[in-house]
Amino acid sequence: MLPDLKLAVRLQEIDHRVAELTREVAALPKHIAEIEKKLDAHQRKLEADRAALTANQKDRKRLEGEIQVQQQKISKLKDQMLEAKTNEQYRAFQHEIDYCDTEIRRAEDRILELMGESEPLERNVKAAEVSLKQEKAQVETEKQQARERTAGDQKELEQLQADRKRIGSQMNPKVMASYERVRKLRRGIAVAEAVDGRCSQCQMSLRLQFFQDLKRDEQVMYCESCSRILYYNPPASFEDVTGEAAPAARS
Repeated sequence: MLPDLKLAVRLQEIDHRVAELTREVAALPKHIAEIEKKLDAHQRKLEADRAALTANQKDRKRLEGEIQVQQQKISKLKDQMLEAKTNEQYRAFQHEIDYCDTEIRRAEDRILELMGESEPLERNVKAAEVSLKQEKAQVETEKQQARERTAGDQKELEQLQADRKRIGSQMNPKVMASYERVRKLRRGIAVAEAVDGRCSQCQMSLRLQFFQDLKRDEQVMYCESCSRILYYNPPASFEDVTGEAAPAARS
Protein backbone atom coordinates (compact mmCIF):
# COMPACT_ATOMS: atom_id res chain seq x y z
CA MET A 1 0.00 0.00 0.00
CA LEU A 2 1.25 3.48 -0.83
CA PRO A 3 2.70 5.41 2.13
CA ASP A 4 0.10 8.17 1.75
CA LEU A 5 -2.70 5.58 1.76
CA LYS A 6 -1.34 3.94 4.90
CA LEU A 7 -1.14 7.34 6.56
CA ALA A 8 -4.69 8.23 5.43
CA VAL A 9 -6.05 4.95 6.84
CA ARG A 10 -4.26 5.55 10.14
CA LEU A 11 -5.45 9.14 10.20
CA GLN A 12 -9.04 8.00 9.83
CA GLU A 13 -8.59 5.52 12.68
CA ILE A 14 -7.33 8.37 14.83
CA ASP A 15 -10.21 10.64 13.82
CA HIS A 16 -12.74 7.92 14.64
CA ARG A 17 -11.19 7.46 18.08
CA VAL A 18 -11.07 11.23 18.63
CA ALA A 19 -14.79 11.43 17.79
CA GLU A 20 -15.58 8.60 20.23
CA LEU A 21 -13.61 10.21 23.04
CA THR A 22 -15.09 13.64 22.35
CA ARG A 23 -18.62 12.21 22.57
CA GLU A 24 -17.72 10.38 25.78
CA VAL A 25 -16.20 13.49 27.38
CA ALA A 26 -19.33 15.46 26.44
CA ALA A 27 -21.66 12.71 27.70
CA LEU A 28 -20.08 12.23 31.13
CA PRO A 29 -21.24 15.59 32.60
CA LYS A 30 -24.75 14.86 31.29
CA HIS A 31 -24.67 11.46 32.97
CA ILE A 32 -23.59 13.03 36.25
CA ALA A 33 -26.31 15.67 35.93
CA GLU A 34 -28.91 12.94 35.39
CA ILE A 35 -27.92 10.90 38.45
CA GLU A 36 -27.71 14.07 40.55
CA LYS A 37 -31.17 15.06 39.31
CA LYS A 38 -32.48 11.63 40.31
CA LEU A 39 -30.79 11.95 43.71
CA ASP A 40 -32.31 15.41 44.16
CA ALA A 41 -35.77 14.03 43.35
CA HIS A 42 -35.34 11.32 45.98
CA GLN A 43 -34.12 13.94 48.49
CA ARG A 44 -37.21 16.09 47.84
CA LYS A 45 -39.46 13.03 48.24
CA LEU A 46 -37.82 12.26 51.59
CA GLU A 47 -38.25 15.86 52.71
CA ALA A 48 -41.91 15.76 51.67
CA ASP A 49 -42.46 12.54 53.66
CA ARG A 50 -40.69 14.06 56.67
CA ALA A 51 -42.87 17.18 56.41
CA ALA A 52 -45.99 15.02 56.14
CA LEU A 53 -44.92 12.98 59.17
CA THR A 54 -44.22 16.16 61.17
CA ALA A 55 -47.61 17.59 60.20
CA ASN A 56 -49.24 14.31 61.21
CA GLN A 57 -47.57 14.41 64.61
CA LYS A 58 -48.56 18.05 65.11
CA ASP A 59 -52.19 17.26 64.29
CA ARG A 60 -52.20 14.38 66.74
CA LYS A 61 -50.70 16.57 69.45
CA ARG A 62 -53.23 19.31 68.72
CA LEU A 63 -56.13 16.84 68.90
CA GLU A 64 -54.79 15.36 72.14
CA GLY A 65 -54.74 18.90 73.53
CA GLU A 66 -58.34 19.45 72.39
CA ILE A 67 -59.37 16.22 74.13
CA GLN A 68 -57.80 17.43 77.37
CA VAL A 69 -59.66 20.74 77.05
CA GLN A 70 -62.96 18.94 76.48
CA GLN A 71 -62.31 16.61 79.41
CA GLN A 72 -61.63 19.59 81.65
CA LYS A 73 -64.87 21.18 80.47
CA ILE A 74 -66.80 17.98 81.27
CA SER A 75 -65.26 17.89 84.74
CA LYS A 76 -66.36 21.48 85.39
CA LEU A 77 -69.82 20.88 83.92
CA LYS A 78 -70.35 17.86 86.16
CA ASP A 79 -69.43 19.94 89.20
CA GLN A 80 -71.90 22.59 88.06
CA MET A 81 -74.61 19.97 87.50
CA LEU A 82 -74.50 19.18 91.19
CA GLU A 83 -75.55 22.76 91.86
CA ALA A 84 -78.35 22.79 89.26
CA LYS A 85 -81.60 24.01 90.81
CA THR A 86 -83.96 23.16 87.99
CA ASN A 87 -84.37 20.39 85.46
CA GLU A 88 -83.75 22.87 82.66
CA GLN A 89 -80.37 23.77 84.10
CA TYR A 90 -79.55 20.12 84.58
CA ARG A 91 -80.51 19.29 80.97
CA ALA A 92 -78.48 22.25 79.70
CA PHE A 93 -75.40 21.02 81.53
CA GLN A 94 -76.01 17.48 80.19
CA HIS A 95 -76.34 18.86 76.67
CA GLU A 96 -72.96 20.60 77.01
CA ILE A 97 -71.42 17.40 78.37
CA ASP A 98 -72.81 15.39 75.44
CA TYR A 99 -71.38 17.92 73.02
CA CYS A 100 -67.97 17.67 74.68
CA ASP A 101 -68.16 13.85 74.53
CA THR A 102 -68.96 14.09 70.81
CA GLU A 103 -65.96 16.35 70.22
CA ILE A 104 -63.75 13.95 72.17
CA ARG A 105 -64.91 10.96 70.08
CA ARG A 106 -64.39 12.96 66.89
CA ALA A 107 -60.87 13.87 67.96
CA GLU A 108 -60.11 10.28 69.03
CA ASP A 109 -61.35 8.94 65.69
CA ARG A 110 -59.17 11.41 63.83
CA ILE A 111 -56.17 10.49 65.98
CA LEU A 112 -56.67 6.84 65.05
CA GLU A 113 -56.79 7.83 61.37
CA LEU A 114 -53.61 9.89 61.75
CA MET A 115 -51.87 7.01 63.51
CA GLY A 116 -52.78 4.76 60.60
CA GLU A 117 -51.43 7.34 58.16
CA SER A 118 -48.23 7.85 60.15
CA GLU A 119 -47.16 4.18 60.06
CA PRO A 120 -46.43 4.03 56.31
CA LEU A 121 -44.92 7.52 56.47
CA GLU A 122 -42.51 6.43 59.19
CA ARG A 123 -41.58 3.32 57.20
CA ASN A 124 -41.06 5.40 54.06
CA VAL A 125 -38.89 7.92 55.87
CA LYS A 126 -36.69 5.25 57.49
CA ALA A 127 -36.32 3.30 54.23
CA ALA A 128 -35.65 6.48 52.22
CA GLU A 129 -32.98 7.64 54.70
CA VAL A 130 -31.11 4.35 54.33
CA SER A 131 -31.56 4.28 50.55
CA LEU A 132 -30.55 7.92 50.14
CA LYS A 133 -27.37 7.41 52.14
CA GLN A 134 -26.41 4.50 49.87
CA GLU A 135 -27.40 6.43 46.76
CA LYS A 136 -25.30 9.44 47.78
CA ALA A 137 -22.29 7.19 48.23
CA GLN A 138 -22.94 5.61 44.82
CA VAL A 139 -23.28 9.01 43.17
CA GLU A 140 -20.00 10.17 44.67
CA THR A 141 -18.33 6.99 43.41
CA GLU A 142 -19.73 7.53 39.91
CA LYS A 143 -18.67 11.18 39.95
CA GLN A 144 -15.14 10.21 40.92
CA GLN A 145 -15.07 7.54 38.20
CA ALA A 146 -16.35 10.10 35.69
CA ARG A 147 -13.63 12.56 36.69
CA GLU A 148 -10.97 9.87 36.31
CA ARG A 149 -12.45 8.72 33.00
CA THR A 150 -12.54 12.29 31.71
CA ALA A 151 -8.94 12.88 32.74
CA GLY A 152 -7.92 9.67 30.95
CA ASP A 153 -9.89 10.61 27.85
CA GLN A 154 -8.36 14.08 27.79
CA LYS A 155 -4.87 12.60 28.05
CA GLU A 156 -5.58 10.17 25.21
CA LEU A 157 -7.07 12.99 23.12
CA GLU A 158 -3.92 15.02 23.56
CA GLN A 159 -1.81 12.09 22.40
CA LEU A 160 -4.08 11.43 19.43
CA GLN A 161 -3.99 15.07 18.40
CA ALA A 162 -0.21 14.96 18.52
CA ASP A 163 -0.21 11.76 16.43
CA ARG A 164 -2.63 13.34 13.98
CA LYS A 165 -0.44 16.40 13.57
CA ARG A 166 2.64 14.23 13.02
CA ILE A 167 0.89 12.03 10.44
CA GLY A 168 -0.54 15.06 8.66
CA SER A 169 2.94 16.52 8.31
CA GLN A 170 4.13 13.29 6.67
CA MET A 171 1.34 13.11 4.09
CA ASN A 172 1.38 14.64 0.65
CA PRO A 173 -0.24 18.10 1.15
CA LYS A 174 -2.71 17.50 -1.69
CA VAL A 175 -3.78 14.14 -0.26
CA MET A 176 -4.08 15.68 3.20
CA ALA A 177 -6.19 18.54 1.86
CA SER A 178 -8.45 16.09 0.04
CA TYR A 179 -8.76 13.98 3.16
CA GLU A 180 -9.85 16.96 5.27
CA ARG A 181 -12.28 18.23 2.65
CA VAL A 182 -13.98 14.84 2.16
CA ARG A 183 -14.03 14.14 5.91
CA LYS A 184 -16.08 17.29 6.47
CA LEU A 185 -18.44 16.46 3.61
CA ARG A 186 -18.88 12.75 4.43
CA ARG A 187 -19.56 12.76 8.17
CA GLY A 188 -16.00 11.99 9.17
CA ILE A 189 -15.36 9.12 6.74
CA ALA A 190 -12.82 10.14 4.12
CA VAL A 191 -11.24 6.75 3.40
CA ALA A 192 -13.02 3.65 2.11
CA GLU A 193 -12.00 0.16 1.11
CA ALA A 194 -12.88 -1.15 -2.34
CA VAL A 195 -14.59 -4.51 -1.90
CA ASP A 196 -15.91 -6.69 -4.74
CA GLY A 197 -15.51 -3.84 -7.20
CA ARG A 198 -17.52 -1.38 -5.08
CA CYS A 199 -16.81 1.49 -2.76
CA SER A 200 -17.63 0.09 0.68
CA GLN A 201 -19.12 3.41 1.79
CA CYS A 202 -21.30 4.66 -1.08
CA GLN A 203 -21.75 1.14 -2.56
CA MET A 204 -21.31 2.41 -6.10
CA SER A 205 -19.65 0.04 -8.59
CA LEU A 206 -16.21 1.04 -9.78
CA ARG A 207 -15.33 1.05 -13.47
CA LEU A 208 -13.38 -2.05 -14.38
CA GLN A 209 -10.32 -0.12 -15.56
CA PHE A 210 -10.51 2.12 -12.48
CA PHE A 211 -10.60 -0.97 -10.23
CA GLN A 212 -7.66 -2.52 -12.04
CA ASP A 213 -5.65 0.70 -11.63
CA LEU A 214 -6.56 0.77 -7.93
CA LYS A 215 -5.28 -2.77 -7.49
CA ARG A 216 -1.93 -1.80 -8.99
CA ASP A 217 -1.50 0.65 -6.08
CA GLU A 218 0.56 3.14 -8.08
CA GLN A 219 -1.22 6.35 -7.06
CA VAL A 220 -3.77 7.65 -4.59
CA MET A 221 -7.21 7.26 -6.15
CA TYR A 222 -10.60 8.66 -5.23
CA CYS A 223 -14.09 7.19 -5.59
CA GLU A 224 -15.68 8.75 -8.65
CA SER A 225 -19.03 8.83 -6.84
CA CYS A 226 -18.37 10.00 -3.26
CA SER A 227 -14.79 11.34 -3.64
CA ARG A 228 -13.47 9.25 -0.76
CA ILE A 229 -9.87 8.05 -0.83
CA LEU A 230 -9.99 4.41 -1.92
CA TYR A 231 -7.68 1.56 -1.02
CA TYR A 232 -7.64 -2.10 -1.94
CA ASN A 233 -6.68 -4.98 0.33
CA PRO A 234 -5.71 -8.01 -1.77
CA PRO A 235 -7.00 -11.33 -0.40
CA ALA A 236 -4.55 -13.15 1.85
CA SER A 237 -2.77 -16.05 0.20
CA PHE A 238 -2.62 -19.54 1.66
CA GLU A 239 1.05 -19.02 2.42
CA ASP A 240 0.36 -15.72 4.20
CA VAL A 241 -2.29 -17.32 6.41
CA THR A 242 -0.59 -20.63 7.22
CA GLY A 243 3.06 -19.85 6.67
CA GLU A 244 3.25 -22.90 4.40
CA ALA A 245 3.39 -23.29 0.66
CA ALA A 246 0.09 -24.02 -1.01
CA PRO A 247 -0.39 -27.76 -1.79
CA ALA A 248 0.35 -28.75 -5.37
CA ALA A 249 -2.68 -29.34 -7.53
CA ARG A 250 -3.40 -33.01 -8.32
CA SER A 251 -3.07 -34.05 -11.94
